[in-house]
Amino acid sequence: MIGGSAIRGSRVGAGPMGEADRGDVAARMYVSYFCANGHETRPAFAAGAEAPAEWDCPRCGLPANTDMLNPPARPHTAVYKTHLAYVKERRSDAEAKEILAEALQSLRDRRANGEVIY
Repeated sequence: MIGGSAIRGSRVGAGPMGEADRGDVAARMYVSYFCANGHETRPAFAAGAEAPAEWDCPRCGLPANTDMLNPPARPHTAVYKTHLAYVKERRSDAEAKEILAEALQSLRDRRANGEVIY
């Protein structure tokens, strides 16, 4: 058999060849969740299960709840700060000038003693 296939006429991952072989479908309930961007998400849950109060929106990632008129507010994200921004919060300009002067004097002394060649 050249180039033959034992599962010809079927796709990979296909289940049994009929609905009767698959069994009954579990009862489901669909719950609508709304995010701050106005997206609606309708995940399915088992009919007897308790739906969570919040759900993450799959489109934008914001939290969503079941109240269409009052969706949860966007979470507050802290602005990224650089190392220099944190240093400037701790030190005044006068302290920075003093520290720089000490470092330069230390470098000049080390160069004068031959410890630093460049």
